[in-house]
Amino acid sequence: MHYENDENYFRGYEWWLMKEAKKRNPNITLISLPWAFPGWVGHGKNWPYDFPDITAAYVVNWILGAKQYHDLDIQYVGIWNERNYDSKYIKLLRYTLDKSGLDTVRIIASDSLWEPVVQSLLLDPELSRAVDVIGAHYPGTSSVKEALKTQKKLWSSEDYSTFNDEVGGGCWARILNQNYVNGLMTATISWNLVASYYKDLPFSRDGLMTAEEPWSGSYVVESPIWITAHTTQFTQPGWSYLHTVGHLAQGGSYVALTDGKGNLTVVIETMTRDHSVCIRPPLPPFNVTSQNATFHLQGSFASIKELQVWRSQFNFKTKKSSFFETLTPQKLFDGSFTLELAEDEVYTLTTMTTGQKGSYPDSPPSARFPKVYKDHFNVRNPPFSEAPDFADQTGVFEYYINMTDPGPHVFTLRQVVTERPVTWAADADQTISVIGDYQWENLTVSCDVFMESMKAGGVFIAARVDKGGQSVRSAKGVFFWVFADGTYKVTNDLAGQTVLAEGLSGTRAYGWHTLSLTVEGQYASGLLNGYPLWKNAVVLTTKNGWAAIGTHSFELAQFDNFAVVAEY
Repeated sequence: MHYENDENYFRGYEWWLMKEAKKRNPNITLISLPWAFPGWVGHGKNWPYDFPDITAAYVVNWILGAKQYHDLDIQYVGIWNERNYDSKYIKLLRYTLDKSGLDTVRIIASDSLWEPVVQSLLLDPELSRAVDVIGAHYPGTSSVKEALKTQKKLWSSEDYSTFNDEVGGGCWARILNQNYVNGLMTATISWNLVASYYKDLPFSRDGLMTAEEPWSGSYVVESPIWITAHTTQFTQPGWSYLHTVGHLAQGGSYVALTDGKGNLTVVIETMTRDHSVCIRPPLPPFNVTSQNATFHLQGSFASIKELQVWRSQFNFKTKKSSFFETLTPQKLFDGSFTLELAEDEVYTLTTMTTGQKGSYPDSPPSARFPKVYKDHFNVRNPPFSEAPDFADQTGVFEYYINMTDPGPHVFTLRQVVTERPVTWAADADQTISVIGDYQWENLTVSCDVFMESMKAGGVFIAARVDKGGQSVRSAKGVFFWVFADGTYKVTNDLAGQTVLAEGLSGTRAYGWHTLSLTVEGQYASGLLNGYPLWKNAVVLTTKNGWAAIGTHSFELAQFDNFAVVAEY
């Protein structure tokens, strides 16, 4: 919904991802949380609450569209990721959901810290009736006493975000257990699911697995995937934690869950401090040593004679860890069993006999981004709205069918965001999408461009772009701009402050122009429509970085026949 009259429920990869998840586990829970909002929601302000009815309608329409167009039931909805909440808006969102037949959709608040939302819930009964779950981010396995007083479900609604080596796997193992043991949080949600973005962007490999080379198809199933399986293969949403959970005598923790129908799953972890550090918050010292631990099953579980056993062993000395291996079933005598637990292990003991360690084909070998690359965007029915390999950092670049152009530019890539969104992180005043190999130094980038804003329009191609994500506003590189007023500019930064060359170009809106940028060593030169426009501009900074395309402001513009020839 880029514009107020634009209800589109087919953009992005998320619809596909949710449907694929449902195929694999029909019981999986679907949760939605706005990180940003379209600019029209805020009426030009970076704030979504001045017109709460508009914001609520936008969110509710998205949930209705998920069902209508994709048969996806969104079960929970949040407010605004890690930003201020507004009590009036939350109450109106609850009212709008109910009025729209979505009374089963539950609200999470506030996807930030425990406070001040906990106090707001305790002081405002109407707000309390509207909210079902208190979601905290990176709680360090601890909640606050006042949160328990609300009698709401407590979730770690964003956690992990840690480099997915084996210490990252240890972090995930520890918090999956201890978020409940220490904080009574019944859900722990990893950000992010799969690290599928350029590794030199922020938060490299902060996913449960890694698949960051779509051009090669290479992927790595990292240790956090198998640690996840210790819990998710033997429980389902709707299972309950038993009250008899806690810490082991020599360090580590255990939890037990049941489906209420006689099944039991026990998960044990003995992660040492230095092998389970998460990216945040700081982890205080603690000790874990090898130990024998005896467990006694009581009540309806006392009659259990045998439990299936699955084990993961981290080995930080030999680097020969083993993950999610099935062992001989554990016999129980009078409802009891004893385990020899070493350091840095994870065990699952369960009545569930459905566990299996999935297999997958060998990954294709890792490869650098192709040094000769072309995309003509000639896709009549694209499976996704965005072109492969481009990573939008500000703005949105989508496949477009240019019905008004009878020539060679029918299928293009178009920047479609025309006003600044209500942002979560710092973005730029210019739109930009990066592509390629961050180590590229010497290269030629070329692209056909089409400006759709009279007078004020402007577009660029770029090389050696050094920053993205929340740092994109300060990105440096070599940026070759042309403008609809007939001028050009070459800058060393996205903001356009450091000018290397400028002059007349004769470029206009509503006409196609071919730009070519060559950067070699400390010099850059540019062609317009095949003819030299400027040359031997001295590049002041950035030795390497991505290629990029973009616009001067939030404006419509099209790109076609993008190409790169680079040296390794």
